[in-house]
Amino acid sequence: MANSLHAVAKDRGIKYFLISYMDLFGVQRAKLVPAEAIDGMVRSGAGFAGFATWLDMTPADPDVFAMPDPDSLIQLPWKPEVGWLAADPWMNGKPVAHAPRNVLKRLVAEAGAKGYEMKSGVECEFFLITPDGTEVCDTADRQSKPCYDQQALMRRYDVIAEICDAMLLLGWKPYQNDHEDANGQFEMNWQFDVALKTADRHAFFKYMARSIAEKHGLRATFMPKPFIDLTGSGCHAHVSVWRGDNNLFDDEAGELGVSRLGYHFLGGIMHSADALAALLNPTVNSYKRINAPRTTSGATWAPNSVTYSGNNRTHLIRIPEAGRFEVRLADGAANPYLLQAGLLAAGLDGIDNQRDPGPRLDINMYTDGHTVEVGKKLPLNLLDAIRALQASSVLSEKLGALVPSYAKLKTDEWNAYARHLTSWERETTLDC
Repeated sequence: MANSLHAVAKDRGIKYFLISYMDLFGVQRAKLVPAEAIDGMVRSGAGFAGFATWLDMTPADPDVFAMPDPDSLIQLPWKPEVGWLAADPWMNGKPVAHAPRNVLKRLVAEAGAKGYEMKSGVECEFFLITPDGTEVCDTADRQSKPCYDQQALMRRYDVIAEICDAMLLLGWKPYQNDHEDANGQFEMNWQFDVALKTADRHAFFKYMARSIAEKHGLRATFMPKPFIDLTGSGCHAHVSVWRGDNNLFDDEAGELGVSRLGYHFLGGIMHSADALAALLNPTVNSYKRINAPRTTSGATWAPNSVTYSGNNRTHLIRIPEAGRFEVRLADGAANPYLLQAGLLAAGLDGIDNQRDPGPRLDINMYTDGHTVEVGKKLPLNLLDAIRALQASSVLSEKLGALVPSYAKLKTDEWNAYARHLTSWERETTLDC
């Protein structure tokens, strides 16, 4: 952005800027800065105490400075006097090595040095629920197969349309919105782009959806499985790799229209899928989605094995058309930057080592998965996923300092969960 942000603010009527970075747990941290002070923040950054957020630091560490990226500027459509800026955490004069956006930027640069540019789109699923979080906000949304329910969609028209109008105003090119497979669940789609821009937009989308829902007296949640009998919220990623205007995954002669390089990238994701789960399924609750029993709609729509197929949604990866594939592992809790970084890291490893994904499976994995042997299963819980991440030489090398810091904090989270005594344990064990 050639002009100073202060000049941009004057031109657009922006009074304040949110300088925002995302920590390892996907929490967005921000400071609200008056427009008159923003150019100084671009030069020096906004100061934070790193230990006060999930960045694996101590109170003895010096300040973290969030360096705003002027090119990421998004003017809040519902509060246009505020501009949002994605920021990169720095400390001691250099980028924090394990901060999620920094990790993604480093991998994007690594891919660029090899002549590759990953482009992706995400399918954000979320629930609209009551403010106390206990139930779906629409009491009339009761169908056993509620997906694409026109009546339920239009009862929430005001919320969904306001979010979509905002994306249209921002130039994201949204193209469809629907009621998803669970009661009270929705999905909104916008055009794919380069990985960093998709991650920034994904981060902002979650903030925007929550904010607009609050305006309407509702609550938007991206929790993977807020209701045990309903389909969980995924965050499917559609992936391709480009060189300039050339889609390197597109090959008319390739199987299902995908090039050899595309299959190597896919093979890399399959090779590291169990370790990727720690990043793409980052909460205790995540494993109630990918290891779920059948839901009231008849299917979980989530993978449980490391397999791929054509246009078949019962697998970890599907190839819906030539030139791209869809990774169905991630859920709504995934950190937008670690989602992109994890896929890019695993995919680059697949290209570097020419990883073979093996033959595709065209069976229904939900009904016939037990009839075939698969090389790898997905973790059963967060602890297993963390251990797979720690054991992954691929992700340890590609993600660097992120892995030990992330694994440490997530292990603490697992231990906090393990110390929690549930009512189920008391009901089933008191008389053991």
